[in-house]
Amino acid sequence: MTEMNRRRFLMHSLAGGAALGLQGLIVRGSRADSPGVARAGEGGYGPLRPTRSLNTGETLLALPEGFRYTVLGKEGEKMADGHPTPGKHDGMAAFTVDGKIRLVRNHELKSVGAGNRVIGDPKRTYDANAPGGTTTLVIDPITREVTRDFVSLSGTAVNCAGGPTPWGTWISCEEITQRQGQGKDTLGNLIGGYGKNHGYCFEVPVRADSEVEARPLKAMGRFVHEAVAVDPRTDIVYETEDRGSAGFYRFLPKERRKLSAGGKLQMLAVRDRPGYDTRKGQTVGEPMLVTWVDIDEPDPDHADKDDLAVYKQGIAKGGATFARLEGCWYGNGQIYMTATNGGDKDLGQVWQYRPLGRNSGQLTLLFESVDPKVLRSPDNLCVSPRGGLVLCEDTSNEVFVRGLTPDGRIFDLVQNLYGDPNDKGVRKELAGSTFSRDGKTLFFNTQTPGATFALWGPWERGSL
Repeated sequence: MTEMNRRRFLMHSLAGGAALGLQGLIVRGSRADSPGVARAGEGGYGPLRPTRSLNTGETLLALPEGFRYTVLGKEGEKMADGHPTPGKHDGMAAFTVDGKIRLVRNHELKSVGAGNRVIGDPKRTYDANAPGGTTTLVIDPITREVTRDFVSLSGTAVNCAGGPTPWGTWISCEEITQRQGQGKDTLGNLIGGYGKNHGYCFEVPVRADSEVEARPLKAMGRFVHEAVAVDPRTDIVYETEDRGSAGFYRFLPKERRKLSAGGKLQMLAVRDRPGYDTRKGQTVGEPMLVTWVDIDEPDPDHADKDDLAVYKQGIAKGGATFARLEGCWYGNGQIYMTATNGGDKDLGQVWQYRPLGRNSGQLTLLFESVDPKVLRSPDNLCVSPRGGLVLCEDTSNEVFVRGLTPDGRIFDLVQNLYGDPNDKGVRKELAGSTFSRDGKTLFFNTQTPGATFALWGPWERGSL
């Protein structure tokens, strides 16, 4: 296929509405000699400058001219239910309920032994020895301030990301499979010592006004979960795995909008290329046809000792390998995901999956970073109302929220200034990017110290 014909095929393969605006992401992508930066007037919003928050007066972010923000739900602040706001803010989604914005927010807490405590009601907690979970924030859409907040899920562990469903729930995912007294985290803290198995997804109804009973969705798999995205046309749930050798999964529920009824877990495989490795040597814009292989045991007993137990089942059947799949979001009829350490320079990749049928689809690399100043370690992401992508970085020192324009160029949207500037080498992860339904407000989190931000401004000037 000639280059011109390949591009023409790719352009016509996208279908429907805003999806047309993402043709450029596939057609252009990035090149080693020109990674592509969007300046003001070209899809970006211009240079960043330190900016004070409207409600606290603190200078915690650097933003383009004309943008404003409020600070919400800081770690340690007392919530309306009397509990202190947990730390380690991570994945999140925004919903509209009775004219108010509701944020359901993950907390990636690991173990009681590391100085944390169970955040909620012992009667509703899944595991009394696990300190993770979710909180729900009710936000006034005019003032962008919290009117009420409370624990909505507790007794889970390492709640990293997740995703919203079309039926008004948030799926919170555990990024751990350990049970009792196993291993240490990257800081040397003992993790584990739990009373129950972990490595599951949990569902939180957005309309719940208090903590819900935590019930693991075991058929969705027990592995090192990161995020999920739901295709509203089919209710198929797509799932990412945060490991150096990771799979991309989908869950086919037995009953629509009822994940607790069970279903089938599958892993993506590249057609006619069993065991394909996407981590290196990929070409931006080149589509690959894919299929799906069954996972016979989604909840293996030995997952606490081998957190790749599910992945290995898929690999044995020809499944494909990715590099730390993290962010995952549905938009424009496609699923977008980030491979945090993917690419020839280990700086990150952005992938797109387009369903073609019940058991087939098309996988395309949209962007691969070749310069850490352009993009480094993309994690959570979301699709903007104008069809671009919002990418949160998970790295140290200078950390940004970046935008990816519909013609495949990166730009800086936010720089994180929160935390001690003298703390060199400390991760300052940004996470949880999500737009309000009306597209006026972008919410996102800093993980350490934990805080949520509401950002708004002249979105019409650029591609988000």
